[in-house]
Amino acid sequence: MAVNCTTLEQVRSNIDRLDQQIVTLLAERGQYVSQAARFKKDTDGVKAPQRVEQVISKVRDLSHTVGANPDVTEQVYRAMIAAFIQQELAEHAALAGVDRSSA
Repeated sequence: MAVNCTTLEQVRSNIDRLDQQIVTLLAERGQYVSQAARFKKDTDGVKAPQRVEQVISKVRDLSHTVGANPDVTEQVYRAMIAAFIQQELAEHAALAGVDRSSA
């Protein structure tokens, strides 16, 4: 729960503290994304649009529960998922022995 700050410096300090935690969690999430590539047969499995919508629905519901703006949460998650899909496609291609950077 956010504390009531009395200065802009306090606000920024708390945002910096949260950014440290968020980036740490993104790194952990990215490690799981890399592992997921091993279990998917093809690029359609990597893109998994039904799974994306399932995650979006879940985080929108969670936003309501914790008092976050569900529209902001959805936008952040869609951007994050798109970036992780690109990472996973690269992992999947590497596992398949295909160099996508030269294609």
